[in-house]
Amino acid sequence: MNKKYLLQELTVSDLSKIALVTTLYVVITFAFSAISFGPIQFRLAEIFNFLPLFNKRYVPSVVLGVAIANFVSPLGIIDVIVGSLSTFLVLLIVLLVTQQMTSLKNKIIVTSLIFALSMFTVAGMLAVFYHMPFWITYGFVALGEALSMGLTGCLIYGVSQRIDLTQ
Repeated sequence: MNKKYLLQELTVSDLSKIALVTTLYVVITFAFSAISFGPIQFRLAEIFNFLPLFNKRYVPSVVLGVAIANFVSPLGIIDVIVGSLSTFLVLLIVLLVTQQMTSLKNKIIVTSLIFALSMFTVAGMLAVFYHMPFWITYGFVALGEALSMGLTGCLIYGVSQRIDLTQ
């Protein structure tokens, strides 16, 4: 990420938008908690993983949303730490990989794929703490992530055609 961006002052509007996205991530994850955790996941709040493509200010809001939401995870503090750190690193990778792309559709597809592939962290935690078979668990978690990112990617693309998400 750009050092200048990290060092610049955030406006009240920026902080409000960050807080709103964080809150929405948590509320949506809690509302659908039955399908948000475990070996078969379909997190609708993953729609917010696309917002940093429009404005980097959303990186901390998504990471914080994941951290807060993961407090109710069956894995507790382990999921808070590993999940939010993983999300942060994956968002940085996404921004690096997509920075030269001009097509929003391609950015959304690449973001979806990177997030789906990154689900080895979730599968690893489930394998270690619940003795689930890693590769089968990874397949199910990655598939759930690919489906949730694909669906929400279509939604965010449609929204972005009507609302300027860079603001």
